[in-house]
Amino acid sequence: MTNLFPLIRSKIETGVRLTDADALALFASDDLLAIGQLAAQANRRQHGDKVYFNINRHINYTNICVNRCTFCAFSKEEGENGSYTMMLEEILRKAAEAQAAGATELHMVGGLHPDLPFDFYLEMLAAIAADAPNLHIKAFTAVEIDYFARITGQSIETVIAELKLAGLGSMPGGGAEILGARVRGIICPEKISGERWLEVTALAHRAGLKSNATMLFGHIESAVDRVDHLHKLRALQDQTHGFQAFIPLAFQPDNTKIAGAKGPGGIDALKTLAISRLYLDNFAHIKAYWVMLGLKIAQVALAFGVNDLDGTVIEEKIGHDAGAASPQALSKEQLCALIREAGKVPVERDTLYNELKVY
Repeated sequence: MTNLFPLIRSKIETGVRLTDADALALFASDDLLAIGQLAAQANRRQHGDKVYFNINRHINYTNICVNRCTFCAFSKEEGENGSYTMMLEEILRKAAEAQAAGATELHMVGGLHPDLPFDFYLEMLAAIAADAPNLHIKAFTAVEIDYFARITGQSIETVIAELKLAGLGSMPGGGAEILGARVRGIICPEKISGERWLEVTALAHRAGLKSNATMLFGHIESAVDRVDHLHKLRALQDQTHGFQAFIPLAFQPDNTKIAGAKGPGGIDALKTLAISRLYLDNFAHIKAYWVMLGLKIAQVALAFGVNDLDGTVIEEKIGHDAGAASPQALSKEQLCALIREAGKVPVERDTLYNELKVY
């Protein structure tokens, strides 16, 4: 790393794209502060001292899922203890509560339910759009979109068009996990392939939907797997320009079935966030998802190239079912305090990164 570091620094300072070998060298380095400094420099060039957040609410409408991914502590079989599916009335009540509390976004994902028809999801979107028109609906992973196409026999393009017509505003970035086939075959063999995830996401982008991208890290994957994942995302972004933010998700091991996987430590998490900022030169935003990182690491990450803290969240289930020790929600005041204490400027945004208020 000693000989390579000046070259990487020079690339960052002159805007030259990092190679996969550069990213692997950064992962192999123990000089966390130097990596963080480079990432902070790259981030400051784009965003100054601004750190974004939004007022949002999560609704995980069902945990019943036909897949049994080994990393997942959220999914249940129908009839299993703890399984649930929300009725439309409950979903609308939660949406109304969110709108009344000043939220601008609903973040909605769930399991691949074996019995719910596609019309359920269309009706859900349309009812929310009618009852809570001020809420942007960010919903359905590429895995869910693919499932809707399978259960209806329709094309991905048709499914996306119908969802948009019903009220879908954008997509989250879940379901990516690790895109490479080796790891994916171990942690989520029943889930769509990494290639299919990229294909569905590309079609969503071409239909005018923005999305995020995630990477689940800290289980059995290697640095090579992580860089391969980042490479695939960067290549797709070059084509579609549809990704808004990249969100590394720290693996939570409780109640999961990956033998020996313990989740990433703080150093690994900060290094991964910083390298993501340096490598993903065509992604505007790198997000520290405080739900899975914890509040302290997420706050420190603001000095490691991160410019987004997600939002108030409210009632997140997926990470907490796997043992996340973070709160279930944060207030706007708490988010602003976290950002200010890191020496940054809090900026409230909407889902599409329009600035609503600079604090």
